[in-house]
Amino acid sequence: MRAVVCRELAGIDGLALVEDWPEPAAGTGEVLLDVRAAALNFPDLLMVQGRYQDRPPLPFVAGSELSGVIAAVGEGVGGFQPGDRVVAACGGALATRVAVKASQLLTAPRALDDRAAAGICITYFTSMHALMQRAHLQAGETLLVLGAAGGVGTTAVQLGKLLGATVIAAAGSARKLEHARSLGADHLVDYSTQDLRERIKQLTGGRGVDVVYDPVGGTLAEPVLRSMAWGGRYLVIGFAGGPIPSIPLNLPLLKGCSIVGVYWGSFAVREPEVQGRNVAALWEHFETGRLAPVIGEVHPLQDFRAAFEALEQRRAMGKVVVTVAG
Repeated sequence: MRAVVCRELAGIDGLALVEDWPEPAAGTGEVLLDVRAAALNFPDLLMVQGRYQDRPPLPFVAGSELSGVIAAVGEGVGGFQPGDRVVAACGGALATRVAVKASQLLTAPRALDDRAAAGICITYFTSMHALMQRAHLQAGETLLVLGAAGGVGTTAVQLGKLLGATVIAAAGSARKLEHARSLGADHLVDYSTQDLRERIKQLTGGRGVDVVYDPVGGTLAEPVLRSMAWGGRYLVIGFAGGPIPSIPLNLPLLKGCSIVGVYWGSFAVREPEVQGRNVAALWEHFETGRLAPVIGEVHPLQDFRAAFEALEQRRAMGKVVVTVAG
């Protein structure tokens, strides 16, 4: 089968499209999927660079979420059968076929096609958990989303509006900010040309923001933390900006605010019932049209380099999708 394989931790240069990669089989408790489409996330880039906390042994098939159709069901699997359309957050997504634990599968939302469905697990699940369980975002509060045009950022803008927040979208170009505006953002900040802290002060009348959604980190972290309202919650999502910031701990003391870590993968394992309620709510939003996944770029499997470069160059707005079949 065809697969995008990481043979060395050299970033995109360590990847190759292999035409005869061994095809997996469905073991006990697993299903075999025909992959229709896969979606890339920033951790996929970090993983092939050897900079992510999860480090699968070399060589490994890249990619971490997908949409597909069940080809075969292993022993002990109930609730699924061949022909079912499903989505999953799992390793090895950039391949013609993948064996997945049945516990990782979800029936695909009927309202979404394969490309749209491929990228809903990691980003929407992360943002839902962040805003609901970690920030306890309330209607009428102010939510600042950094990297607002990226994969997770777009979902945070959408969900923040659904939850009744006033959303301030921050990004590094006018083009990205217009994209965030189209998703419902109330206010815009271009941190490539504007003083982020001063702009937040203007937009909030000096009060500060109640919740910060930060998948960027780097040099933006401290000025944003200084812009928190009393009792605010600063959500640590990731570090797409590069270095992991060092935070002066007197700031949360003076602001009476919280720095809150968000690790959806561990949450889903530890609190499956709560995760299940999040999934049910999201699926309802997809089916009713209140949420629509944002796809920025689509590439065929043989053009996987261009897909990864969209992440590396930070040009992607919404999800980067790789079509595998169909």
